[in-house]
Amino acid sequence: MSHPAAAHRPPAAGASARPRPSSRPSSRTRRAPPPPRAPKGWALAGLALGLLAALVFFAPAQWLAGTLAQASGQQLVLAQARGTVWSGSAQLVLSGGAQSQDRAALPGRVQWQLRPRWWGLSLQLQADCCTSSPLRLALAPRWSGARVLVRDGQSQWPAQVLSGLGTPWNTLQPQGRLALQTQGLSLDWTQGRLQLAGQLQLDALGMSSRLSTLRPMGSYRLLLAGSSASAPSLTLQTLEGHLLLSGSGQWVGARLHFTGEASAAPDYEAQLSNLLNIIGRRSGPRSVISLG
Repeated sequence: MSHPAAAHRPPAAGASARPRPSSRPSSRTRRAPPPPRAPKGWALAGLALGLLAALVFFAPAQWLAGTLAQASGQQLVLAQARGTVWSGSAQLVLSGGAQSQDRAALPGRVQWQLRPRWWGLSLQLQADCCTSSPLRLALAPRWSGARVLVRDGQSQWPAQVLSGLGTPWNTLQPQGRLALQTQGLSLDWTQGRLQLAGQLQLDALGMSSRLSTLRPMGSYRLLLAGSSASAPSLTLQTLEGHLLLSGSGQWVGARLHFTGEASAAPDYEAQLSNLLNIIGRRSGPRSVISLG
């Protein structure tokens, strides 16, 4: 019969004991790293760039309308604007300003195409009523200024739309045709100074006014010309008619200094008297025009 203590006898010296199984993994065993995740920062940056590109290229035409109205003091308004900033159409409305009740809309709609270039922007304009071919301009920003290049072109506009600009046009209520022609025209603004090259010719044809029963009163030419060696000049002359207009002036800095006169042809003084009182300061049979 065995002794009870024999069951608890320790193993003999030199004998190897069996290791007990452990439920914990060995410190030498490492878990596999999790799969790499795409950085959230890059994803958000990509989303932001996509939204920014969409915002730039699909910006609504109303944004351009708001910018033009603010820059012009509410005198040029693009009403019912459609499309985008880059390609759209609207009805052009001339106004006397933010507080004015005077407004006149150009017949039909005006279409535009605005394209970014490495040197600036190119602009193409076409009006249903007034342009047989698109008018093209190029805008190039300069250090402390800008340059505008106007491609040679021709267009005709209704004079009555000028009534929307308020005083004195709302009193004159002009009627007739305005034929606009440009040749080699460029305008440079540098530190508030205007430099002009080429010429812009505006012919006011078959003009009349509500202040006179004489219809038409005449046709007139306004010529704006300049070169790199001289200040821009402005001349006014009568092409035909019973209301005689003439004058000349120059831009000094950003201001126009102009002096001219208006008079009636013999036997037409009575029919043009009211108009002569409005055009300028009466001096006998003449009306003196002075700007700047």
